[in-house]
Amino acid sequence: MNKNELQQRLRSVITKKRIVMAAILFIVVPIIIIGELIALYALYPGPKHEEESVVVDIPKGSSTREIGNRLAAAGVIKDDIRFLLLAKISGYAGRLQAGEFLFETGKRPLTVLKTLATARSIQYSITIPEGLRASEIAAIFSEGGWSHRNSFANLVVDKQFIAKLGLSGVDSLEGYLYPDTYLLTKDLRGADKLIGLMVGRFNKVWSEITADLEEKPDREKTVILASIVEKETGAASERPLIAGVFLNRLQLGMRLQSDPTVVFGLSNHSGPITRLNLTTPTPYNTYVIPGLPAGPICNPGRASMMAVLNPASTKDLYFVSKNDGSHHFSADLNEHNNAVQKYQRKKNGGNGK
Repeated sequence: MNKNELQQRLRSVITKKRIVMAAILFIVVPIIIIGELIALYALYPGPKHEEESVVVDIPKGSSTREIGNRLAAAGVIKDDIRFLLLAKISGYAGRLQAGEFLFETGKRPLTVLKTLATARSIQYSITIPEGLRASEIAAIFSEGGWSHRNSFANLVVDKQFIAKLGLSGVDSLEGYLYPDTYLLTKDLRGADKLIGLMVGRFNKVWSEITADLEEKPDREKTVILASIVEKETGAASERPLIAGVFLNRLQLGMRLQSDPTVVFGLSNHSGPITRLNLTTPTPYNTYVIPGLPAGPICNPGRASMMAVLNPASTKDLYFVSKNDGSHHFSADLNEHNNAVQKYQRKKNGGNGK
């Protein structure tokens, strides 16, 4: 190889190296620049507003781009393609959740992504008190925009829906809508989901309170009697006593004579109970029918069901309101009549048991 050929070959090698270096620089430098831009974007705070926090709803199935658009529209982040790139590079893209989320404005995009990947959807606290009827529960959910009142009421007596919930043989879900404080997310809107949640909670509580019993109680009869106990008193200490009175009556073949059962059997009743009400036959009027009414008259809580399963040991057969939230209990009719005279006649003829 002569000198000229060697020089040409060296020039060729140098040229190739320059081309390779140029190609590397052409590829690497933009990547470095883009990386720096994304890094700056990730760490630079987003927009800040007068309102320090905003709620953003992310529908199920939203793409990362769609999520970015919603966040930008809400003012949580700037409308910037770097959000999509950051989501993919950081690994959060496949972990972003659907739901309602509360974001503080002025946060870094990386913090926003972490929130969407790890935070819980906003929960709304809804309290259903003990002793409400299904229609009253439907009204609470309807007023809160969680379900339509009529849809809720219809599902409560829908035999196929009831069977799907594992309560075959029950004509109505009255009594099985467990009263509690529920933390609801937006995806739980709808009567079917709400009822399913409440019945599921009932089943859990029922399993807990009957787990240690050697002989499993009749669930329907227990719930019916518990619903009467629930409506007869708000005093926790009296529930086992009232359950004991009613169980004594049932054992002796006496009518329960419970005013709340009479009211439940009447359509749109309001005001005091009249003698006509007490003598009007309905499947729920325990002044007329023997034994338990046709079904629960409200939705009882744990304490009332426990009272029926563990009643007080008592000989009492009667009780009458003392007009202060408590009752006077009696074992014989004479004592009861005296108590009625003392406490109820002053109230224009109220009824005792």
